[in-house]
Amino acid sequence: MKPRDIEAFFSALQAERPQPQSELEYTSVFELLVAVMLSAQATDRSVNQATRRLFPVANTPQAILALGQEGLEAHIRTIGLYRSKARHVIETCRLLLERHGGEVPRRREELEALPGVGRKTANVVLNVAFGEPTMAVDTHIFRVANRTGLAPGKTPLQVEQGLLQRVPERFLRDAHHWLILHGRYTCTARAPKCGACSVAAWCDHAKAQTQASPQIRKSRRTQTTPR
Repeated sequence: MKPRDIEAFFSALQAERPQPQSELEYTSVFELLVAVMLSAQATDRSVNQATRRLFPVANTPQAILALGQEGLEAHIRTIGLYRSKARHVIETCRLLLERHGGEVPRRREELEALPGVGRKTANVVLNVAFGEPTMAVDTHIFRVANRTGLAPGKTPLQVEQGLLQRVPERFLRDAHHWLILHGRYTCTARAPKCGACSVAAWCDHAKAQTQASPQIRKSRRTQTTPR
């Protein structure tokens, strides 16, 4: 994607969703942290279903520690990898109390030092809870960044770094929300909805499809014309 097109690309995403938000349900920074930890290799919908049961019972580090691992597992067993996630959440709660007074830290290094908290999770918390212009590259953002030509990369870190360099500053805070939601509902993995896409005019994939269409139609006519 050419640099001059990136401004128009994000202006269109902004017009489509003026106030993008995470689809995870939470009422505190701690609840957000737990929800994001549970969301690895799981859908936001499945996480929300579990946390609707969990958070009314335990939504602080102290309360989750009081549940214990088995008690926590009972509330989140509908989520994939729930045993290992429960173990990480329990360990994280213990460290939050021991090192941070029960509060979620605002520094990346401290977040990533928590069990089960990797770079992507830290980026989500820093962006959503603290308003920092981070880029949490999940499968949706990775796909959209490569498919559109916005910030191609072979790894999530390469894509993250490319996005931070290429996205105009005024769009940075909300950019990862726009890209996630666009990938989740429009630029889907198997059948992207290019005909209903608000940014198709600036997308490398959509342009390639348009250019290829006449050749495809010609090829099909050649194949079906009787000799």
